[in-house]
Amino acid sequence: RELNEAQRVAHVGSWKWDPETDTVTWSEELYRIAGRDPKSKAPKFATELPACYTPESWARLQLLVENALRTGAPYEADLEVVRPDGSTRWTAASGEAVCDPVGRLIGLRGTVHDVTERKKLQEQVCQYLKMEAVGKLAGGIAHEFNNLMTVVTGYCELLLARRSPDDPDRHAIEEIEKAGDQAALLTRQLLAFSRKQILQPRVISLNEIVYGIETMLERLIGKQIALKTVIDTNLWKARVDPSQIEQVILNFAINSRDAMPEGGSLCLSTANVMLDASFARRHVGAKAGPYAMLTVQDTGCGMDESTISRLFEPFFTTKEAGRGAGLGMPMVYGIVKQSSGYIDVESAVGRGTTFRVYFPRAVEEPAEARKSEASADPLAGTEVILVVEDEKAVRDLVAQVLSAKGYRVLPAPDGNQGLRICKEFRGPIDLLITDALMSGMSGRELSERMALLHPEMNVLFISGYTRDAIVQQGILPAGAAFLQKPFKIGSLMRKVREVLDSESAVH
Repeated sequence: RELNEAQRVAHVGSWKWDPETDTVTWSEELYRIAGRDPKSKAPKFATELPACYTPESWARLQLLVENALRTGAPYEADLEVVRPDGSTRWTAASGEAVCDPVGRLIGLRGTVHDVTERKKLQEQVCQYLKMEAVGKLAGGIAHEFNNLMTVVTGYCELLLARRSPDDPDRHAIEEIEKAGDQAALLTRQLLAFSRKQILQPRVISLNEIVYGIETMLERLIGKQIALKTVIDTNLWKARVDPSQIEQVILNFAINSRDAMPEGGSLCLSTANVMLDASFARRHVGAKAGPYAMLTVQDTGCGMDESTISRLFEPFFTTKEAGRGAGLGMPMVYGIVKQSSGYIDVESAVGRGTTFRVYFPRAVEEPAEARKSEASADPLAGTEVILVVEDEKAVRDLVAQVLSAKGYRVLPAPDGNQGLRICKEFRGPIDLLITDALMSGMSGRELSERMALLHPEMNVLFISGYTRDAIVQQGILPAGAAFLQKPFKIGSLMRKVREVLDSESAVH
């Protein structure tokens, strides 16, 4: 009795098998692991046991048992058990030979340890690490791509400014600029996935976002799909970027629409949930506590496990060519993760899909409303600006547009050259524009060293990464002026004027 209780606590069952009579004996815990009635007979090895395993696991077990019978060698293996109700459990199985007093092999015995939860955790950690690695790669690609697109779109703007409205080349230049803008959107999606996108979070109820997007969703999904909303009027608030959560909902809705070509229903709901320790174990880095939950549920074709496991990978898509780049769901993943949230996906082929997104309950006061953008007209000036950028094409573009507006520009290809110019230049330097990430001396180190020579100098950092990403890595001082690549010439000029006119410098 004590042995049965110990096995139950440890989730370890035991068994014996006599090959001559094909008699199998199971412990009570092994019956529980297999999902079978302890009062029933244990299945025969040759005829009934195959139904207790997946085909792959049974084939592996057969080879191990045959080898144990032939050589007497013990074995260990992870095997997937199939229960009578169709559910599966992962087990760590072991077996060894049983011999009589003269050494003749008379049977096998062993243990079966239910390791399903451990297996799930291992898979979640592996998936988490894979997504982290792909995210870093995507962020790096987007950073380099943003440098290129800054040059492409910037020179397009310059060319268009020099062309008359009826110039025959104007249309071609506009098409290049349009392609550049589309490429910039692609990099923003990659940055969203890698959680390096600029967010503007504030404390808000998810209900407000759902109400605000309802009409747009109805147009998006069409009349064949019925839209329903179920709102918790006492919903806790969350700290999120409303425009980005709209993107999350829209991408879920697009997926649901495409999964229901013949029509169906789409339901958006909100609720307060207290997530426990078991939830935290299923999501790497998650904490138990109060969350605001957003659920998007459809009656579409559903997904199999293989599709679910790759759903948030960049460029993975089940849609036909030309109908999707495979970046919508990765963008959702990045936005939710960057907002300290978590996603659960529940789906089965023919049974629809349910997405549940959880955001931590926010307790701080709503953030101050965003300031309106500066005037669209770029302002000229006569100040001295040192431009330090290791990408020559970007450096030349910035220098050219600043010079055209009356500024005196001192270009430098790296931090050391910038520092040398700073020391040799006779007179004040009003502004340093520097890439935050450069080989050798970083933009932050350069600004700190230059501040000793020109304490009144202002600094503007530029980068293909986002402010959040480089502040978190300590590359950018908190509160520093920042402009993300690719940027429009007008945005650059407004930012330059804004920084020059500011009262204090942040180095």
